[in-house]
Amino acid sequence: MTLGPDSSDLPVTRDGTSPQDKPLVMMIGGPTASGKSALAAAVAAEWNGTVINADSMQVYRELCLLTARPRGSELKAVPHRLYGSLSGAAACSAGRWRDLAVAQVEAALGEGRLPILVGGTGLYLKAFAEGLNEIPAIPAALRAAARAELAEMGNAAFHARLAGRDPAMAARLGSGDSQRLLRAWEVLAATGRSLADWQAEPTTPAPYRFARLCLLPPRQALYAVCDARLEAMVGQGVLDEVEALLALRLDPALPVMKAVGVPEFAAYLAGDCSLEAALGRAQQATRRYAKRQMTWLRHQFIGNDSTVLVMETQYSESLRQEFFAKIRQNLLTGPG
Repeated sequence: MTLGPDSSDLPVTRDGTSPQDKPLVMMIGGPTASGKSALAAAVAAEWNGTVINADSMQVYRELCLLTARPRGSELKAVPHRLYGSLSGAAACSAGRWRDLAVAQVEAALGEGRLPILVGGTGLYLKAFAEGLNEIPAIPAALRAAARAELAEMGNAAFHARLAGRDPAMAARLGSGDSQRLLRAWEVLAATGRSLADWQAEPTTPAPYRFARLCLLPPRQALYAVCDARLEAMVGQGVLDEVEALLALRLDPALPVMKAVGVPEFAAYLAGDCSLEAALGRAQQATRRYAKRQMTWLRHQFIGNDSTVLVMETQYSESLRQEFFAKIRQNLLTGPG
């Protein structure tokens, strides 16, 4: 497999294992607004790569601006896959995304390109590398009934009902986490087993070798970028995008309807608050989301793995050569 213009850039593991043992896949993780998408595109241009989306919201075609999805010339410069490829009318599970991502990774490898998974959705990155438990499919009628019951009962009562039958899962979930509450109840109702039991089953790791890079900018600097980016989105037409999404009258329980910024700007469009208030709430929600992402990345993506390359700064074009030098030194071999 050729990873760039110079075949001497072919990567090897640190213990000298032959690169032929397992195909190499690069993973770039980072919180929102850390520059990971731009970094992935730069790496793809340098090492003949294909960028594959691992963000649970950027997969939906209805949200481009709000999710800061690569677009226009960015998409044309290097191959990008799984961006805006699915309708928000149907929830994209980690299992479905993984199947799509594996297909794109194999396609990239077949073309002699370096697959580059990039995103901040921890569950997606974990699912790709470690595999998922084979939980039986949930009947559509049962899903619909569970959503109706949640809407009628309210989150607190629904959580209490789950706790009565599945205390292990209820203890893991807050009453406000509608999506995961529904998932726990559906699995229990359909299979007679707790989702916790299914998740404890052994999984099959992916047959790849991973080069992992994690962006972890200073928190306050990242927050400032998040705030400024969201404010700029308002001027770029994000309100029109949210309004078009609302016009589809999708199920409010769908993930796309809960994307950071959608509920906040929807409140403004409904006349429930000022634009200034909606923007402030969306910025606060984005900062909280970034904080959760960084916590997950530190504990799950990095953990005790000394092979993960951690860059404690936001990526920008001015830092390209510094990043490339670190990548060559720590993740790949070859001339500088």
